[in-house]
Amino acid sequence: MEQTGVKAFLKRKNVNITVKTYLIDALGAMAFGLFASLLIGTIFGTLGEKTHVELFNTISEYCKSATGAALGVSIAHALQAPQLVLFSAATVGIAGNALGGPVGALVSTVISTELGKIVSRETRVDILVTPGVTIISGVLTAQFAGPGVSAFMTAFGNLVKTATEMQPFFMGILVSALIGIALTLPISSAAICIMLSLDGLAGGAATAGCCAQMIGFAVLSFRENGVGGLLAQGLGTSMLQMGNIVRNPRIWLPPTLASMVTGPLATCVFQMKNIAAGSGMGTCGLVGPIGVYTAMDGGASMWLGILFICFLLPAVLTMIFGEILRKAGWIRPGDLKLDL
Repeated sequence: MEQTGVKAFLKRKNVNITVKTYLIDALGAMAFGLFASLLIGTIFGTLGEKTHVELFNTISEYCKSATGAALGVSIAHALQAPQLVLFSAATVGIAGNALGGPVGALVSTVISTELGKIVSRETRVDILVTPGVTIISGVLTAQFAGPGVSAFMTAFGNLVKTATEMQPFFMGILVSALIGIALTLPISSAAICIMLSLDGLAGGAATAGCCAQMIGFAVLSFRENGVGGLLAQGLGTSMLQMGNIVRNPRIWLPPTLASMVTGPLATCVFQMKNIAAGSGMGTCGLVGPIGVYTAMDGGASMWLGILFICFLLPAVLTMIFGEILRKAGWIRPGDLKLDL
C-alpha cells in the first residue's frame, strides 16, 4: 500500500523516473541549451576573430557566460518543471556547470528539479520553499558530485583523444561511426562531444561521422523527400529518419558505412580537427564545418577536408552503398519517406 501511495504521489507530481526521461529527454534538451549559449557564442566568437567586429566578440562572451543558466533552464523545461522550479534551475545550472561542466549541470539540474517538483505547491509558503529546495539541493549536488563527474569525463575524453592520435586509422573508424550513430539516435551527439571535450583529431573523426549521417540520409532519401527532405536532413538533423530506421534498420547501413570510410580519411589523410563545441553537430546549421575552420584556421588541407569529408564523400559513398542495398532488396521504395 505504501509503495502504491508513493507511486501515486510521484505520478501526481509528474516525476517520471525512467531512462527515457533522463537520458533522452533531458539530454536532448541539454543540446538546445548548449546551442543557445555556448555553440552560438562560439560561432559569434569566430566571426569576431575573423572580421574584427568587436560586437561579435561581446556577444560571444555574453553567450558563453550564459551556458550554465541555459543548461539548467533547458533541462528543467524538458522535465516539465513548474515555473518556480524552472526559474530556480538557472542558478542550479550555473553551479553545476561551474563545478562539474555540462555533465555536472545535467546531474544537478535533474536531481534538484525533481525535488523541486515534489515540494511545489505543497506548502503555504511555496514562493520560498520551492526555489529554496531546488537551489539548495542543486548546489549541494554540484558541490558533491560535480568535481568527480568532471574529472571522470575529462579523463575519458583525454583517453579517446590520445588513442585517436596514437591509432588514427582504427580510432577514426570507431569514433566516426559511434558519434555519427549517436547523432541520428534520439540523444545528443553535440552534448556528448562537449561533455567529453572531444576536440582535435578525435573531434575531426566525430565530425566526419555526423556529416556522413546527415548528408548521407539527405541524398539517400532524395527520391522520396525531394529538396525539402534534403535541406531538413542535410542542414537540420538525420534524427528525422529514426521512425523509418525502426521499421527497417537496414536503411542505416549506407550512411554508417560511409562514416567508417570518411572517419579514417579525416584523421589520416586530411588531419582534420574540430573544437568540442562543433564536433558533434555535423552539418546542422553548418556548425561542424565552422568548428573545423575555427580549430584549423585556414590552409588547403582544411578546405579540402571540409569539402570532401563534410559534403562530397558522404554523399557519394552513401549513394553507392544505398544502390547496392536497393538492388539487393534490403531498401525498398518508400522506406525513407518522411512526413514533411
